[in-house]
Amino acid sequence: MSEPSSQTRMDVSVVIPVYRSSATIRDVATRVMAVLAGEGLRHELILVDDGSPDDSWDVLAALHAEHPDRVVAIQLMRNFGQHNALMCGLRRARGDVIVTMDDDLQHPPEEIPRLLATLREQSLDLVYGSPEQRYHRRWRNGGSRVLTLLYRKLFRVDVDFSAFRAVRRELARSVLTYDLNFTFLDGLLAWNTTRIGAVPVRHEERGVGASGYSLSRLLLLSVNMLTNFSLAPLQAVSWLGMAAAGGGLALASVFLGLALAGRMEVPGYASIIVAVLVLGGAQLLALGIIGEYLGRVHLNINRKPQFVERRMLGRESDAAPNRPD
Repeated sequence: MSEPSSQTRMDVSVVIPVYRSSATIRDVATRVMAVLAGEGLRHELILVDDGSPDDSWDVLAALHAEHPDRVVAIQLMRNFGQHNALMCGLRRARGDVIVTMDDDLQHPPEEIPRLLATLREQSLDLVYGSPEQRYHRRWRNGGSRVLTLLYRKLFRVDVDFSAFRAVRRELARSVLTYDLNFTFLDGLLAWNTTRIGAVPVRHEERGVGASGYSLSRLLLLSVNMLTNFSLAPLQAVSWLGMAAAGGGLALASVFLGLALAGRMEVPGYASIIVAVLVLGGAQLLALGIIGEYLGRVHLNINRKPQFVERRMLGRESDAAPNRPD
């Protein structure tokens, strides 16, 4: 995120990752611009096509053609994931405040002024729009609750995070020094400030299409949160190993006592098989967790990119920021 001049600086930048949203993104963009214009704010929209397989890019290109001074359209070379696409948009943002939101109209643009007012009035660095009621499938709501509990525990933050955020420019700049591939934006933000708040907002029902977040994506987000920001899985493996060793020693003591007392029965295969399966499974689990950490180190050492831009419409003179400034 390069520092803009006073002539090009905006009050608000709205960054929206776009994926399979050709049916909704025009309505989202139109309503966002209407809301911010009504507030008298200098604003821009940064729409990032995250390798969408539909014709979303054609819609973004048309929006830029209609609003060349307001809409920046970026197309990534493949699907890098929502948080990586957000990092791309943050690097391009020129606003004093950056708002992020979804592309499916479940985050009503009319709620943006509420986020901005809370950010300003409470002198916060980050404000989340906390849905009063979530209109997702039951499994998605359950997954979101688990992620929220993990987030609160890991970062000691007493708010519910969501994709609807308002971030001060200074905080956004601080997280852009992180250019690794495995990105969890909310963790990076929480690492850099304690001035975090939330405000209740409406959450609309999805009118078109299905959520881009599958169960596997939620699991991946959980893994990113745990392995990027915590040593808890490795510590759990250590405790598991100590517990298994302690249990083995205790069992050996029992068998030794029985043998000395002449009460040792002929051992059967069942106990041996159970012990092998349990200990073998625990070892494989431990190796898998350690391998996850090592694999991430390997990919980061090899500089797997956070994102790669294919093209950008708007501010063509800017260099493509696939690495931090």
